[in-house]
Amino acid sequence: MPFHLADTHLALIDEARAVAAVVAPFAAEADELQTVHPGVRDALAASELWQVLVPAAHGGRFETVDPLAVTVVREVLMGTSAHLDSLFALQGVGSYAITAGGTPQQRDAWLPRVVTGEAIAALALTEPEAGSDLKAITTALRADGDGLVLDGAKAFISNAGAAAFYTVLARDGDGYSMVLVPADAPGLSVTPGPQLISPHVIGDLAFDAVALPGDARLGEPGRGFDLVLATLSMFRVSVAGAALGVAQAALEEATRHAARREQFGRPMARLGAVASMLADSWSELEAARLLTYAAAEQAAADPLAALERCSMAKLLASETAGRVVDRCVQVMGRWGLIRDAKVERLYRQARPMRIYEGGSEVLRLGIARALVRELADDAPATA
Repeated sequence: MPFHLADTHLALIDEARAVAAVVAPFAAEADELQTVHPGVRDALAASELWQVLVPAAHGGRFETVDPLAVTVVREVLMGTSAHLDSLFALQGVGSYAITAGGTPQQRDAWLPRVVTGEAIAALALTEPEAGSDLKAITTALRADGDGLVLDGAKAFISNAGAAAFYTVLARDGDGYSMVLVPADAPGLSVTPGPQLISPHVIGDLAFDAVALPGDARLGEPGRGFDLVLATLSMFRVSVAGAALGVAQAALEEATRHAARREQFGRPMARLGAVASMLADSWSELEAARLLTYAAAEQAAADPLAALERCSMAKLLASETAGRVVDRCVQVMGRWGLIRDAKVERLYRQARPMRIYEGGSEVLRLGIARALVRELADDAPATA
């Protein structure tokens, strides 16, 4: 282990490995579904890993959500099953606006059910015409007597159709608010999403004059982006952990293949070109892991202050995963091209990671702005 992890985190890794071992026999089947696999849901519920995503006051494992704990768990789970990883992580991503901005009544009503898996969570930000540019959303919240009314549409929403509730970003007067929408709210309809390169529980939401109580907002009116930022600060780095899991699993598969298979009278791992690809992959993976764990540890201490570091980790780890898995397909040759072979499945799973929860290009803009801001503060005045 190239980074000192506390015994608590090492124990979590063991717990996650035990869950992954349960899911492994049907991982390929689960990863091809666009609905929740009951075996994966049952394995997570039995493990109590969802406790990591909710504060102890509402049935969680730790006093506050620990980004490093979430990250190391995702690294293990993603190496076995993308469906397992997403069903774990989205409980936190979808519910964190309640943790950070919900009323005591909202927290009491939903967070204990998130912990057990009784209630599947979902975060609804993206729209048909608004992705990275969230200020362009058109979904709108308005007052109606003592209540609220929500109109609009969301697209590419993870867990859509499976979720018991949605935390939704909407325009609210001159600002933006987060609002809690139960899945059974009249006027809310769900359409299954498109078939993706790596299947995923995803869909589109339509809000047709959805009537909500006046206390359905999460946090202060007009301050919805505070909760979006809080969620990113807490969970973005865990995407890097998931990317590490993909890369690690692919590298192990390719290394075993290269050690066993002989070409030109020797194991492939002793051929210069193959050895170089394996060595580069391991080196890059370890570098990405060090940055990821360090960023997650910093986020545990101060999530907002660590956001740029978490963005760096997500950028580096997801780009590294893409390169590593691509090399592993090359090492395995025709065996890496077989549909639903593990490396082929990992190849498809690695590609979306450079897009969701912060596309690489958008992350680079934010990282560069932070760098310029930091150096500009220290730069001497010029004529």
